[in-house]
Amino acid sequence: MTGQPLIMANKDDDPADGDAGVVLETRKKTQRPPLYKVLLLNDDYTPMEFVVHVLERFFGMTHSQAFELMLTVHKKGLAVVGVFSFEVAETKVAQVMDFARRHQHPLQCTMEKE
Repeated sequence: MTGQPLIMANKDDDPADGDAGVVLETRKKTQRPPLYKVLLLNDDYTPMEFVVHVLERFFGMTHSQAFELMLTVHKKGLAVVGVFSFEVAETKVAQVMDFARRHQHPLQCTMEKE
């Protein structure tokens, strides 16, 4: 879609009278849905290997990618672990939080608009 007016001719239009088309509507560009960053927060109790496991399991990272990101979370206090649509981000946050609680870890995961 180009954002140009959509022109449609009526059967009754006579090209000779100068009204060859009638503007019915203007189509606007479709906007992309907003994206959300999923953030993992550091704490002093969750084992590093558990964080690595979470990153591998819920974010599809390789072991080395997960290990590097875990170190970023550990050193900087938080890190963006992915950017998703609202529904996907919300689901991932819920999955991580539920998994951490079931394993009795205080790991925190949150999301914010990009």
